[in-house]
Amino acid sequence: MEKIVINGGKPLMGAVEISGMKNAAVAVILSSILIEDRCVLENLPNISDVTISLDILRAMGASVRRLNPTTVEIDTTAIMGGSAPYDLVRKMRASYYVLGAELGRFGRASAGFPGGCDFGVRPIDQHIKGFEALGAEVTVDNGCIECRTENGVRGGQIYFDNNTVGATINVIIAAARAKGTTIIENAAREPHVVDLANFLNACGAKISGAGTDVIKVKGVERLHGCTYAIIPDMIEAATFMIAAAATHGTLRINNVIPKHLESISAKMEEMGIRVEELDEAVIVSPAEVLHRVNIRTLPYPGFPTDAQPQMCVLLCLAHGVSTLYEGVWDGRFRYVEELKRMGAKIKVDGKTAIVEGVEALTPAPVRAVDLRAGAAMVIAALATSGRTEIEEIQHIERGYDDIVGKLRGVGADIRKINIPDPYLYEKAN
Repeated sequence: MEKIVINGGKPLMGAVEISGMKNAAVAVILSSILIEDRCVLENLPNISDVTISLDILRAMGASVRRLNPTTVEIDTTAIMGGSAPYDLVRKMRASYYVLGAELGRFGRASAGFPGGCDFGVRPIDQHIKGFEALGAEVTVDNGCIECRTENGVRGGQIYFDNNTVGATINVIIAAARAKGTTIIENAAREPHVVDLANFLNACGAKISGAGTDVIKVKGVERLHGCTYAIIPDMIEAATFMIAAAATHGTLRINNVIPKHLESISAKMEEMGIRVEELDEAVIVSPAEVLHRVNIRTLPYPGFPTDAQPQMCVLLCLAHGVSTLYEGVWDGRFRYVEELKRMGAKIKVDGKTAIVEGVEALTPAPVRAVDLRAGAAMVIAALATSGRTEIEEIQHIERGYDDIVGKLRGVGADIRKINIPDPYLYEKAN
């Protein structure tokens, strides 16, 4: 096992390059099951969720060849349906895209329940509703989901009961090769939904309306391979923006789409932080005083839930009392207890956190309880004078490409060290 050790209190200065978007990358990789051809995917982040996605494809019979650190060639011609290993599927929430891809290609699908971060109940009922609208019979038994159709997927009309990114993507994938046209209403509008649609369209799909709440998918008989570059990761960009502000640093964040960051930039500017937008970069400069703000997380284009824990750290350092309302997921405040170890004053009542600003946070041993909570611990440690150790960093590495190296490159005193296994230590002695 490993942990991250940070000697904080140093402003982040310089420039950092943002990697490809985690959420787009895993959707595109697993949707390639539909293609039955060779695809070259560029700008892939070097993170464990991407590695697991590629391992799933290999286990199913795909040929996967890495051309360089950010580019992979995938040939899914020989993939066998229903062969995604349970031990891999359970490691990642987005593994449920295997179901949509298998259903679209074979007319049937089988996979274990997905895993991922544990911050509350995240049901897949809307995925099932979507598959059933496409003519599938869905059964759930012994931790496995089975989908079957009589004569392949057919077009249908789906109205989602709530805004759901995963189900929107899964239905797009399943419908891309359906017989007929599929209409998805109350669809998610997130950038990775658009990126997935753009990838499939580059392969010959006919998808329109991605980025709006009504998406139309005209099914095609076959898809072909393509070369495609994944969009930049807006949540990684937001994390570095917040880290710069928390450390009173000035940071140029390159390889971003500024429009994707507008809700985050607006709140940071409301706090007194200067955010300058360029064509493919943003520059964050420190505030003289961090002002209190109220934040409510919402589906895109609202303030993203995946930037909520990181922003909470900034609210801890602001003057006055801020309110943070989580409007997307239940149970997303598990990280608050870790911040309290560092002297934060936060009171959680259901989906609302009341954050009273403090003069400074103090070093303490903490853990990453999930992916974005882990990023929040890193930011808190960077903003704190003294040594902080963060454990359970496997959560962080699910979604951040070389976060230690990137932070070190802009002035952070940060390193990753091994934690001795107590069992092995006792055995050796």
